[in-house]
Amino acid sequence: MRLSFAGVAGAGEIAEGVRRLREAENSSTARPLNCECPAMTDEPILPEGYEISTDPDRVDVGRVHRWLATDAYWAIDRPLEKQERAMAGSLNFGAYEMPSGRQVAYARVVTDRATFAWLCDVYVDRSARGKGLGGALVAAVREHLRPYGLRRVLLATHDAHGVYEKLGFRALEKPDEWMAFAYARDADGRQ
Repeated sequence: MRLSFAGVAGAGEIAEGVRRLREAENSSTARPLNCECPAMTDEPILPEGYEISTDPDRVDVGRVHRWLATDAYWAIDRPLEKQERAMAGSLNFGAYEMPSGRQVAYARVVTDRATFAWLCDVYVDRSARGKGLGGALVAAVREHLRPYGLRRVLLATHDAHGVYEKLGFRALEKPDEWMAFAYARDADGRQ
């Protein structure tokens, strides 16, 4: 896709920002943009025998859907079609066993790649828990997003505050400044 900014106020700055973003996405050695990130208390290391990838073709959609729709309190009974749409509009991260390539963890990020990101659907297969994969996956997501120069990355959790705090996440300083809109659910609990 080719973007054109001819005739747009600030076109040079926009084009330069797009160039820098593409450079950052295509280079593992790209210099991060300025970003104030809280200090991490632990820097997780990916356990030996695993790899993390953002290749959407590697994601086992059926497996991820099963995990979330049957074992994740926030996505119980989520329809496959809805999961597929969510994944299509997100950056997807997977953790995989080597050399089998079997997916053992998943996370996705909804972002504009400029100002904001929402980390969600973080899940580690029950058979792979306790090895540090979840922390390593979230740390990889955080570092993947760093060159974008985002102002913040948000997430919601019912029971894993301690896990995310080790990775630099903090409770909202001013939660009273945030609002949410929730669509009504039908009798079956679906939106």
